[in-house]
Amino acid sequence: MAKTLTKIKPKVKIYTTPSCPWCKKAKDFLKDNKINYTEYDVTSNDQARNEMIRLSGQSGVPVITIGGSIIIGYDPKAVKQALAGGK
Repeated sequence: MAKTLTKIKPKVKIYTTPSCPWCKKAKDFLKDNKINYTEYDVTSNDQARNEMIRLSGQSGVPVITIGGSIIIGYDPKAVKQALAGGK
């Protein structure tokens, strides 16, 4: 019997604020493409805000991390590339 290898999907995190329209677009894109993610509201979560700044070097949102990739802003092409294993 042949073994089937299942590709492990990288963990997706998105750092957002409630009033950010680009954050909403990014979350809608993830939902529309059935991409599971964990959202962190950096206005109410100091630890997440500090982590986002450490990872991205900035305080603007959205910031999306996929595996080792860091995507700043709403960039569907970069999200797809990161999910495919590119950086």
